[in-house]
Amino acid sequence: MDKVAEILAEASAEVVEPRFRALAAGEVMEKAPGELVTVADREAEAIISRRLRELLPVPVVGEEAVAADPSLTEALRSEPAVWLVDPVDGTSNFVAGRPEYAVMCSLVRGGRTVASWIWQPETATAYTAELGSGAWRDGERLTRPAAPADAAELTGVLKSRFLAPQHRHRLEANCEVFGEIDPGLSAAGVEYPEVANGRFDFIFYWRTLPWDHAPGSLLVTEAGGVSARLDGTPYRPEAPGCEDGLLVAADPATWELTRAVLTAG
Repeated sequence: MDKVAEILAEASAEVVEPRFRALAAGEVMEKAPGELVTVADREAEAIISRRLRELLPVPVVGEEAVAADPSLTEALRSEPAVWLVDPVDGTSNFVAGRPEYAVMCSLVRGGRTVASWIWQPETATAYTAELGSGAWRDGERLTRPAAPADAAELTGVLKSRFLAPQHRHRLEANCEVFGEIDPGLSAAGVEYPEVANGRFDFIFYWRTLPWDHAPGSLLVTEAGGVSARLDGTPYRPEAPGCEDGLLVAADPATWELTRAVLTAG
């Protein structure tokens, strides 16, 4: 666990952090409409992927490598073990000079996330989680604080950008019963830890790219929370294309209450 945390922090220090608020002309590109990538993303992924393979020689499914070759995600179905890498989560924040970005990876065995790492460079905060062994922030055990029992006191995030308009409008209307709906932080590697820390009581995601959600889902569940599809199926990292809703919540009771509100009507 410590070695992987070192790999992320060292790659970040080498090629990511020096470019924060210092990206040169030509170092930011659009890999798909509305999707940015920078030289920091690509260089960090190359470094992290090489060093992870040296540590455990299994396939690496990295966000930027998949952008070039989508077939790489087949390893999630066909291989017994896979590394998932998101070299700069929250690239739009990184490009804009906002500090909410993270460097992440996770280890998937038999279709389940068994370990995860989130490094937040601008606060020098490390989050780790291991299946069955707990969640940790800078070496201290994380336990999710109790959430309010009343929906009117809950604070959540609704990530509805990729929903069809009619479904988005219904969800937004349903969410009026909650105490506060926060716009989110545009980085899963910052949002998931804030569920574990107690800032957010729930987050609803629609698009669930595996490198975005495997690390944080394990962190939240190992801290006592829940990360599951709306039918109650626990989260599993899947190839891109799975867009059927993922609800992350502070605890089982909050998950059930939030699902009831979101799916009403």
